[in-house]
Amino acid sequence: MAAGADPGPLAGVPYGVKDLFDIAGLPTTAGSTIYAEAPPAKADAEAIARLRNAGAILVATLNMDEFAYGFATINARHGTTRNPHDQSRLAGGSSGGSAAAVAGGMLPFSLGSDTNGSVRVPASLTGIYGLKPSHEGLPLTGVFPFAKSFDDVGPFTVSAGDMALVWEVLSSRDAAPCGRPLRVARLGGRFRENADPEQLAAIDVIAGGTPLVEFPDVGRARSAAFLMTAFEGGSQHRDALSEQAMAFDPATRDRLLAGVLLPRGIYEEASRFRRSFLRELQKVMADFDVLLAPTTPCTAPLIEDPRILIDGALSPARADLGIHTQPITFAGLPSLSVPLRREGRLPIGLQLIGKPGGEPDLMHFAAKLEDDGITGFVVPSAAAMPAWFDMQWTAA
Repeated sequence: MAAGADPGPLAGVPYGVKDLFDIAGLPTTAGSTIYAEAPPAKADAEAIARLRNAGAILVATLNMDEFAYGFATINARHGTTRNPHDQSRLAGGSSGGSAAAVAGGMLPFSLGSDTNGSVRVPASLTGIYGLKPSHEGLPLTGVFPFAKSFDDVGPFTVSAGDMALVWEVLSSRDAAPCGRPLRVARLGGRFRENADPEQLAAIDVIAGGTPLVEFPDVGRARSAAFLMTAFEGGSQHRDALSEQAMAFDPATRDRLLAGVLLPRGIYEEASRFRRSFLRELQKVMADFDVLLAPTTPCTAPLIEDPRILIDGALSPARADLGIHTQPITFAGLPSLSVPLRREGRLPIGLQLIGKPGGEPDLMHFAAKLEDDGITGFVVPSAAAMPAWFDMQWTAA
């Protein structure tokens, strides 16, 4: 700055990244003991390099489900990430550390990864903004893979404006919207089931009299996403599983082993279905710019009983918190989770879903909802925060 140079749009802003981004000089562990002593990365991930060039300062790596396989951020090595709004509850996952650090006021933004909802789920449960971009819309170079068919990098922020700024830096694109009125619709079918009544009420108010739109075979799409994720994840870790299976987090190991045992023919059938699903989806999306749906089916579950109600029966949160996010990932569409404004209650989010490359429209629509007071970040109550954090706020 003293030399008269532009320090960048994020000059001096501290941030953290999920523990699967390459950081020069540090091992990339992906939340696992297996790679704790791995050789240090030789270079920063491309996303980190772009943020550094914009002036941002990396200060932390953040907790995650081992190898990003789960929606809970219960990690055998690093412990469970707690929700800043209620420490007896999960922050969601697998990017739970990244979400909790932002929601708790430790960092103004962070980076996570989203394979089936791993940014949007914790964003919903901690009451912040979380973006899954169009598939491969943000740089993945230097990010430890889980399932390459679905992996994406995504930021967390506390406002729509911050999200647009970080996305512009990461994507090298302008967040200015299309300039015409956005065509909005509500997702129906399975997206109207297993949802908080307040989510559905907000969607109906936001969308007014717009039609209910249904994705074809959405249940089948989620099943195919499960299969492809398991197969690709199992293949990624096949050698390590054969050599040191007991070193894996038990909750992750069993799911990866199940993926290793899947026949390739089932994976190929799921991949063929995905191609047909995308063709049908293009027809559905042709008439709309933004689709509205719940992000998670409920608020954050308790750590001591991490189960949620799905179709009237208790189901593991680790697997089913992504019931509304997985079909969107399967389609490769951009999706921005925005927090409903709920003073004094646990957070929950809505998904704004766009066409491929339609992130600017989502940012613009999110900003309007924020301006209207329908969505927005609510600071966790002092009673929910630990004593050390209260002292940090006082010092600040």
